[in-house]
Amino acid sequence: MRVIGGKAKGQRLKVPKGHTVRPTSGRVKEALFNILPHDLSGFKILDLFAGTGNVTIEALSRGAVEAILIDSSKESGKVIRENLRRLRFADRTSVWIIPVSRGLRLLANRRESFDLIFLDPPYQQNSVERVLKIVGEGNLLRCPGTLVVEHSAREPVEPAYGWLFMTDQRNYGGTQLSFFERRTSTSPDE
Repeated sequence: MRVIGGKAKGQRLKVPKGHTVRPTSGRVKEALFNILPHDLSGFKILDLFAGTGNVTIEALSRGAVEAILIDSSKESGKVIRENLRRLRFADRTSVWIIPVSRGLRLLANRRESFDLIFLDPPYQQNSVERVLKIVGEGNLLRCPGTLVVEHSAREPVEPAYGWLFMTDQRNYGGTQLSFFERRTSTSPDE
């Protein structure tokens, strides 16, 4: 797995041993970063179920200035920290090794908000709906901002969650990317 763009382009990333992490494939990551703005300068990133840090590292390579990566696995946390250190992004990031729902509650209590949120939970564990509801109610996504969910194409995603509404959805084999933005009202007409 490599960084595909920005100042760290071509750099290899470590992956935790075993099959507990399913990193975003190169094809899906390339498609995602062709859809997102090319220059992410100044963006603050939140990466949920961060795994290897792959997607956030790509965003940092393309100009993002700050990121919080959350994953409950200690092994993933070690790999994320090593990848960030090797690519010299560690000083702009914070890695939290806690359950995602707990991390989201802490961030909401601190009134944190982000320009870009990545959500890539384990497939077929019904985490997408639960986490989207927490993010939607917690005002964690800035306006304007984008939340991207990478999920199984077999896992349904609703068109709205609190302040979040879906703007686009793309299929890549068994993987689906769903894009959400924050609206200024919870009314479906706005």
